[in-house]
Amino acid sequence: MLRNNFKYLMVGLVFGIVFVKAEVISWFRIQEMFRLQSFHMYGIIGSAVLVAMLSIWLIKKFRIKTVSGEPIVIKPKEFNKGQIYGGILFGLGWAVTGACPGPLFAQIGTGATVVVVTLISAILGTWVYGKFRNRLPH
Repeated sequence: MLRNNFKYLMVGLVFGIVFVKAEVISWFRIQEMFRLQSFHMYGIIGSAVLVAMLSIWLIKKFRIKTVSGEPIVIKPKEFNKGQIYGGILFGLGWAVTGACPGPLFAQIGTGATVVVVTLISAILGTWVYGKFRNRLPH
C-alpha cells in the first residue's frame, strides 16, 4: 500500500515543509492576520486564490484532462445560507485554535502536540456535520 501511495506521501511531506517554512502554521502569524496586524497570511491566501483562478481558467480554456485521460468537470456551486454559518464557525475555530485543517498535521509534526486536540475536534465536528447534515439550514 505504501508503495502505491508513496508519491502522495512525498507531496504531503513537501507541502508540510512549505507550510512550516512559509510560517503558515504559526499561531502567531494566524493571530496577526485576525488582528489585522500583518499582511503575511493575506498575501499567502491571496496568492493561493490567484493560482487557483489561473489553474481553473487554464483547465477550462485548454480542456485539460486528468492523468488517466478523463475530462475535468467543474460543476457550478449553489449558494445557500448554511455556507455563511459554516464560514463563521470555521473562522471562529481558526481564530481560537490558530489552526485550520490544512496545516494540522504539519503543526503536530513540528512538535506542537497540543494540536492533536484540534485534530480530534475537527474529526468529531466532521462526524457531527455528517450525522445532522439533513437537518441543518440550506
